[in-house]
Amino acid sequence: MATKLRTFDVKAQPGFGTVAMICFFMLYLPIAILVIYAFNAGENIAIWEGLSLRWFVSAWHNDTVQEAAFRSLFLATVASTIATVVAAMAAIATTRTPPYRGLTFKYAMINQPLMVPEIVTAVSLLIVFSRFKVWTGYNGLGYMVLAHTAFCIPFAYLPIRARLENMDLTLERAAADLYATPWQAFRRVTLPLLVPGIIAGFMLAFVISLDDVVITEFVKSGGQETLPTYMLGQLRRTVTPEINAIATVFLALSVLLVTLFYLVNRKKT
Repeated sequence: MATKLRTFDVKAQPGFGTVAMICFFMLYLPIAILVIYAFNAGENIAIWEGLSLRWFVSAWHNDTVQEAAFRSLFLATVASTIATVVAAMAAIATTRTPPYRGLTFKYAMINQPLMVPEIVTAVSLLIVFSRFKVWTGYNGLGYMVLAHTAFCIPFAYLPIRARLENMDLTLERAAADLYATPWQAFRRVTLPLLVPGIIAGFMLAFVISLDDVVITEFVKSGGQETLPTYMLGQLRRTVTPEINAIATVFLALSVLLVTLFYLVNRKKT
């Protein structure tokens, strides 16, 4: 008589709940403190002096913060859009084809920015772009757009590829049997089913680009501060709760993006 195998349930292990609570406490307590002190009326980030929206108003009327915020949003929007388009094409090319030699190598090349330390990517881009700046004399925002796009492609590629791999090929084959051209089958069958993956890839790439510091710090030219690099510069000087207020807005934006993706994905599935 065959013995019944017992399944392993990690949640049933002694101390699991305690360890989980400690981990969540350590992760979210600093964020909670940051948000609370964003509403501090005083100038000291360690002493509570009353409830106020003073620092949100100060950040809103700070011309440097406004300029850096608009630049960050523009950069993240453009870079994530291009990265999502490229990632979608790469995902289709690597999933809607029979396996062949070199396919694994292509996977590795697409995901290379995830495996290489970000500082290595930043230094290499600095070396390449510095030569182009010398040769062309151009010092605009295009370099940061290219750098962020290249770095965000694998982040957009992973959810799009995962969506494609979980999609049944039956509908696409049925469209082909009904004399649909490859473009018609893609536009009417594949693309509508792929929309949740594309949205997920775009949002992930957008967040990654929006809060990137290392690559931006190395690639940017003078006067091209983004909000994260501005905050980093302020931390080297006098720190006020204005930094907490900006970080709180960043956090709220991230939560909003995740919520929107959840709502859109729930409607599409």
